[in-house]
Amino acid sequence: MKIIIPMAGRGTRLRPHTLTTPKPLIKIAGKPIIQWLVEDLLVLVDGKVEEVAFVVHHQDPSMEAFFESLTSELKLPVKVYYQQDLLGTAHALYTAKESLTGNVLIAFGDILFKSDKKLDPTQEAIVWVKKVQNPSAFGVVKVDENNVITDFIDKPDTFISDRAVAGVYFFKEGDRLRNEIATFLEEQILVDGEYPFTTVLDRMKGKGVKFVPGLVDEWVDCGTKDAMIEANQTYLNHLPKKHMVAETVQVINSVLISPVFVGENVKIVNSVIGPHVSVEADTQITNSVISKSLLLEGANVINVNMSNSMLGKRVTYEGKVSDLSLGDFNKLFD
Repeated sequence: MKIIIPMAGRGTRLRPHTLTTPKPLIKIAGKPIIQWLVEDLLVLVDGKVEEVAFVVHHQDPSMEAFFESLTSELKLPVKVYYQQDLLGTAHALYTAKESLTGNVLIAFGDILFKSDKKLDPTQEAIVWVKKVQNPSAFGVVKVDENNVITDFIDKPDTFISDRAVAGVYFFKEGDRLRNEIATFLEEQILVDGEYPFTTVLDRMKGKGVKFVPGLVDEWVDCGTKDAMIEANQTYLNHLPKKHMVAETVQVINSVLISPVFVGENVKIVNSVIGPHVSVEADTQITNSVISKSLLLEGANVINVNMSNSMLGKRVTYEGKVSDLSLGDFNKLFD
């Protein structure tokens, strides 16, 4: 089994945070989101993985360091491919064509998911889906009475199905997928300047490939600040201990309400933190009440009452705004 994770996008919906940190490396619940994704994919395949391949836009020292740490920590062989021209999801996958052989599990790097069911490698192709209340905002699938996918529809105007595509796919024959993408690219049929992967799925279905749905229990598209807050909440709920606090943390006249994650060398004074708050290393919080928020490394927060907020690295904030997104190295006093 090979895992391929395309993550070459610019992360524009998550600016200003992605102007200084690649989106996959932003931490929730103590780990980069891309590490959570890899670990969940390993659970899905029961740890039976030959390699993990990443598709990125260009070389980045922070990404290279992460790949090295992932290889060391999870004992996984890692390959890195570069998509210099951002021509869509199918093009991104073809950049990793050397890894498109045999059993292939694909997950796009801007999603996180939880599934209690293991992958069934006897299936020809699987598309994981999640039932949603607003299907018009997503790509969805329609299935027949035999639980076989009959249609892929992108953001339907009228109700067709409530099964949204979660961005995770399995192919028993990666070579067949590679060949279909190659043919698609040769024909140079672009949609809004890109080669969408959904077109490849439609073409393969039309040629007889049997797609079946897999079910995810929880799913988050990590493309926005609010989505990152939701993802952080989800993963804090799944931590083995609901009170993950480093030994070097100083908690002075303060209360921590689970679930929370607090990293190394954090100092919390006269404050109430939680629930659903992640505080990364070297952060200081004074005279504040914070819930459902992300505070990245080195933040300094004073006299704040906030929720549903995301503060970047080395941010200093003192003020009355209760819901905000503040990028790295900014200072705000109001």
